[in-house]
Amino acid sequence: QYTVAFCKHVQDELEQHRDSQSQFLKTKPKAEAGTVLYETELLHFAEDLKKWKDRYVVIKNDYTVDCFETKEAYLKGLSPKYHIVPAGGKVLTSEEDYNLLSDKHFPDPVGSSEKEVAQPFVQLPREFPVYLWQPFARHSYYCFQEPEAQRQFSAVLNDCVRHSNHDFLKQTTYEVEAFLEAVQFFRQEKGHYGTWEMITGNEKEILSNLVMEELLPNLQTMILPKMKGKRNDRKRAWFGFVEETYGLVQQQVSEGLSTLKEECREFAKSLEGTIRSDMDQILNSKNFLAGKIKATVSEPAQKCCTENIQPFLTSILEELMGPVSSGFTEVRSLFDKEVNEIIQNFQKTKDITKLKENVDQLMNLPFSSVKMEPCYLKVNLLQELLQDLKSRFKVYHIDFVVQRTQNFMQELMENAVYTFEQLFSPSHQADSAKVATTIEKVKLRVLKQYDYDSSTIRKKIFQEALVQITLPTMQKTLASTCKPELQKYEQFIFADYTSVIQVENVYEEILYQTLLEETLKVIKEAAILKKHNLFEDNLNLPCESVSSLTDLKTPSGSAQTTPAKKPSTARVEMSDTDTQSEETLIVTEKISWEKDHDDSKPSDKEAVISVNMAGNQASKNEEVIITDISEKQESLAATVMKQKVPEENTALEKEDMVKKDFVGDTKTELTTKQEVVEEKVALETENAFRDFGISPEKELKVHEEAVEEKATSENKTEEVVEIKLTSPHDNVVEAEILGNDEMKIKVEKGITEELSQSENQTLQTDNIIIMKF
Repeated sequence: QYTVAFCKHVQDELEQHRDSQSQFLKTKPKAEAGTVLYETELLHFAEDLKKWKDRYVVIKNDYTVDCFETKEAYLKGLSPKYHIVPAGGKVLTSEEDYNLLSDKHFPDPVGSSEKEVAQPFVQLPREFPVYLWQPFARHSYYCFQEPEAQRQFSAVLNDCVRHSNHDFLKQTTYEVEAFLEAVQFFRQEKGHYGTWEMITGNEKEILSNLVMEELLPNLQTMILPKMKGKRNDRKRAWFGFVEETYGLVQQQVSEGLSTLKEECREFAKSLEGTIRSDMDQILNSKNFLAGKIKATVSEPAQKCCTENIQPFLTSILEELMGPVSSGFTEVRSLFDKEVNEIIQNFQKTKDITKLKENVDQLMNLPFSSVKMEPCYLKVNLLQELLQDLKSRFKVYHIDFVVQRTQNFMQELMENAVYTFEQLFSPSHQADSAKVATTIEKVKLRVLKQYDYDSSTIRKKIFQEALVQITLPTMQKTLASTCKPELQKYEQFIFADYTSVIQVENVYEEILYQTLLEETLKVIKEAAILKKHNLFEDNLNLPCESVSSLTDLKTPSGSAQTTPAKKPSTARVEMSDTDTQSEETLIVTEKISWEKDHDDSKPSDKEAVISVNMAGNQASKNEEVIITDISEKQESLAATVMKQKVPEENTALEKEDMVKKDFVGDTKTELTTKQEVVEEKVALETENAFRDFGISPEKELKVHEEAVEEKATSENKTEEVVEIKLTSPHDNVVEAEILGNDEMKIKVEKGITEELSQSENQTLQTDNIIIMKF
């Protein structure tokens, strides 16, 4: 599997595949390794001493548990007394629940009386315990004086289990992919299909679990008949044997795996040159093989899907959408609530220093296990709702779906608070009177972005879960009829490529794609119906560019020293209902348009420049929007060229520094802005006409008297100026000036000059698309 995954990695690299999943929230960079998430003093049961001892527990962002003898030992940098990797574990807070789970994994050959069963496995010195059960490793026992301390530690421990289970699995390296494929095929050979509950932890732990699964039956036969004594003594002895065996397995697996991986890397390196040079032939060979397998597999696969899977996909999706969506909604509400508290506290204190402290605390919200726990619990309902699926689809481990969803929820909260921090800086707030309103504005924008990202992530969760739940059914159904036939297809693989193309991989891809198409259909239908606030993929959401929001961090009266990051789209539509007179400057991305005009065949492309000057009574904003529309099948034969005129740039920079509160004579200020806008529009229009091949004698002039500004100190009307430029093919330049006063001016002039072939070149436009005054 290693060379197969490596070949796919090289293919992605050569084809420059990129993740097409878009998101609006900024992704928070990874925290520095060794960051402490939780530390406390507690009582810990020392198994070797059979006593409860005071310990100091530290949990860092690798989500392992370090148990020190004292806090001083930790501060001195001494090694921990115990180092626990909680992968595959379960956290319990009652003695009854722990006994039920541990008894389930203790195959007692003797049998026990009710009196023996009732005896506690570990005597508790305090009222509030926390148990960490693990399938093969030593169990851990902790005790607390207060219920709040118990709740906090159990919540943190649950986070550790979740991350230990999945942080390795979410890596996208080809080595991880090869390892997981190998585990899957090995288990299928044993007749096991579906998600394995022991796919937890890293490679060493997963492989050790796989070995232990094979060893346990033999271990039971060898050890259990010889065990004597009381039930709890037999139970403790059994767990001790399992733990010791697991330690030996881990040691041997670690050594063997390290050697094997190094051999695989060397072999893949020796093939890299051939893979890169022969990639086209490799893909052709693989596609030819896939065609042959499809001819045999497609019909039974489609039949299985139609009869056993497709009728149930919608109902399964409905069961998934409820708990998953409620979890993400709870995360959204928590963020909203925490920011509202920051606003309320500042309105009471007016203290910028305290505000900064509160914003810093907000950054820790995703790692506050107690605050995030109610969000995670919403998703736990999947355990109950999907129980009925086990009889039909043999769902082995729905915990995988639950924990993966909870990890996504935490990541989205991290991105939300990080985006908030990027857009709002307490130290840059010069006017304390507007701080609360600014925080509210940033919060609403972050929530808008959160809603879109939440929809994108949830659709991904639903897609993965539906395939994970239903794929084992198809695999098992076709195993007896299709799998025996796979061997004959090996003859269709070129001898040179047998190490990078495997018949079984191609077969599994065909089954996966068959199910994926069906799952995407039902998810798309749910999005069209807007169920649980899902958005369609092609939905053009009104959103605030991050570059526009960074202006909120610019102190009043100061100019930005560096330009804002430019959006990736050619057109930006703004929906701003804010009531502040904030200054916003958005600069569009430089777009290269290639002129590809043929003298013998006029172009039918059209470019539209729209200038929109809109006034708002509450915000007193004026907007100038210059956008481009169109691009059909060939390169656009039109271009708008920006002329850099220092005098005009200076005037615009001065306007950017105008105070947000309009004080004084409103009419005078509007007149000044009107002149700047009209002069800028006239210059842009003049340059645009020249780039379209219009002679200076035929340039269109928009007279100042055509645009009349009607403004008072209480109300301003909205005027829209829209200028449409068409290519020489249409032989028309039309300018429309539209306003609330129904004033329209249409000017049409014939254009006789065509662009010559020598004008074909790539030009760039770097236009200002929105200016708010």
